[in-house]
This record gives sequence, C-alpha cells and structure tokens, in this order.
Amino acid sequence: MSTLSISPTFSAPRVSRAPQSSVRLTRRGRVVVFLAALALLLLAAFFLGSVAVGSETPGQAEPTEIVMVGTGDTLWGIAAELDVEGDIRSTMREIERLNALDSVALSAGQKLRVPVSTD
Repeated sequence: MSTLSISPTFSAPRVSRAPQSSVRLTRRGRVVVFLAALALLLLAAFFLGSVAVGSETPGQAEPTEIVMVGTGDTLWGIAAELDVEGDIRSTMREIERLNALDSVALSAGQKLRVPVSTD
C-alpha cells in the first residue's frame, strides 16, 4: 500500500528590482551636498532680502540742534531743560533715538543732537 501526500508549496512571486543608481554618496558627500545647498539658500536670501524700500517724496528732517555735554550733566537734566510740557521721559527717549545711544551715560564734551523746543 502506498500513501500519497499533497503538500501545497507556494513560491513567492518574483519581484524585479530596479537597477541601482551608479551614483552613491558617502557620508562626506552628503555633507558637501547639504552645505552647498545651504550656501545657495543663504545667498538667495541675502540678495532677495536686501531690496531697498523708498518712497517718491523725500522725508522731512526733524528740527534739531547740537548741545555740548558739560561736566556733571545728565540726560535727565538736559531733557528737563528742553521739555516745556513736563514729559521728560519721552524727551529722553527722543534724545536717545536721535543719537543712537545705548545707555544714558554721557561724557563731558560729548555733542548731542536734541529736538528743538517749540515754545
């Protein structure tokens, strides 16, 4: 007597692989490509971002005068002499803006551009 056994065998369908590219980047090559792309991006941002904006009519310059800082003078004192309305802090901020001051420290002999009083 003979036995017959049937065992189904499945074979995986054959998948054809796409041919590999002939260009393979090493780690250093990827860094170089990244840095080159970053440099191009920065150059584009620099040239596109440096567009000047202006108007057709010239602006009106603020009326100012030059004041020489004496020994012991403070920015508060100078602003108090100039301000007739009593708002000394805003006058101090205006003097700081006109002279591009980083702090309120002044030195004797320094020339400050101050707004002209309107009285």
